[in-house]
Amino acid sequence: MIGNRITHRSADGVRIPGTWRHAFICNGGRYFLTDLFIYADGLIDCWGLVTVEEFEVKLRSGWVATTLPDGAQASAHDLAGWKFSEPRTWLTPELLVAEVRDTIDQLNGRPDSTGRCLAAVDTFLADRTEEKRAAARAAFLAIPASQRRYALGDTDRKDGPLRVLVAGPGGRTYLPVDPPVTQEAYDSAIEYFEERARWRAERPTRVPADGPVTAHAPAVKLYHSFPDKPVSNPGRLGLRNDYPAPITVGEVTYPSVAHAYWALSAGQPEVRAAIVTADTAAAARKLAAATPRREGWEHARTAVMTGLLRAKYEQHPKLAEILLATDDATVIYDDMDSAFWGDNGGRGRNWAGRLLELIRSELCARRAGIPGL
Repeated sequence: MIGNRITHRSADGVRIPGTWRHAFICNGGRYFLTDLFIYADGLIDCWGLVTVEEFEVKLRSGWVATTLPDGAQASAHDLAGWKFSEPRTWLTPELLVAEVRDTIDQLNGRPDSTGRCLAAVDTFLADRTEEKRAAARAAFLAIPASQRRYALGDTDRKDGPLRVLVAGPGGRTYLPVDPPVTQEAYDSAIEYFEERARWRAERPTRVPADGPVTAHAPAVKLYHSFPDKPVSNPGRLGLRNDYPAPITVGEVTYPSVAHAYWALSAGQPEVRAAIVTADTAAAARKLAAATPRREGWEHARTAVMTGLLRAKYEQHPKLAEILLATDDATVIYDDMDSAFWGDNGGRGRNWAGRLLELIRSELCARRAGIPGL
């Protein structure tokens, strides 16, 4: 399984996706714990790029080690050294090659041995002949033994129904400890796969109990702008924090959310007063930038901004309607001055956009009359 182990290499300017796994390489009689890199174009880096066929040669020669001798010297990236004492390993050259081939299929979006097995099982279930059962069994046994238990993705039943199905009534599974398959066990396996097929058919139409995971409305992008005066129909420009929509917080009225944010951030009272009267939000930011922030500001700023945005949309119902009109869209907020507040082409954290989505949700909750909100 690739999981989150994603990497790549470049070849002639082309990005080749890859992944990695741990392995031992034996060089000069010493065993080195290292990373084996596997790429979508079929090359494997085991201290040098090789094809799958060349990789098999490396395995047979012991360069990539699957057998670890007792007493052998080992090292891990010069971090530590030790001697093997009663080492145990379940890998064989054949098993490791099979897993690598599966990984290459996964990197290319092709069915791996598990995918091919499940396709053969579907074919058998649609036409239950012994010939098709034999094909499904062969495909099942072609899955690396280390991966068969996970073929169904069922953490409770593991591969039990699958090995019973491909063995058939009276047959034996690949596990010596399993008894011969009874008709009852076989019928239970058939029922499992029929239920699994129903679940798979229904899955694309299933919606989580509390609603969809992703937004259905197109994303809304609030581009960086420099509004210096209010307009009658601001549209989404009115959602900008620097839009001139005065808010009252405590006993102070600020020309915009941005004015309030920068004033509250300043450590010196006289600078705060100057920021409140700044002509524009850009001027307010410039004044704030020239003075130190309040102590602990970086830890409090998100809460402060949340409170200021609540004040803005409570005190300006028309702007609240503009925000509500974005439906459930992801709000992407550009801020060339801040990678914390802005998305900035995917390079920023987009906290301003995320907080606008939060305020929108709170407005919707109040409109729906949900108690306590």
